[in-house]
Amino acid sequence: MIARIWKGWTTHENASAYEELFKTIVLPKVTEGVSGYISTNLLRREVGDEVEFTTVFWFTSLDAVKSFAGPNFGQAVVPDQVKELMSRYEKTAHHHDVAL
Repeated sequence: MIARIWKGWTTHENASAYEELFKTIVLPKVTEGVSGYISTNLLRREVGDEVEFTTVFWFTSLDAVKSFAGPNFGQAVVPDQVKELMSRYEKTAHHHDVAL
């Protein structure tokens, strides 16, 4: 199993809008038609003047990650609507083999 982890930061004012966009637009695009997708966790944390979001996508294999993210799977997949709400975000996603 592979965990794909990505972080983005937004303002307190945009945090709820991002969370709603993630649930209604972003997540359905991943869950529909991506073979090997298992589940997602969206983590939210207030850090000073920002809200940090960490997404953890769970896939069965690296091939499943590639079916979602494409051959350059290390790059973050950030839709334009998400970019508009984020103050900043990671340009890459991190992949971990699940050991336990």
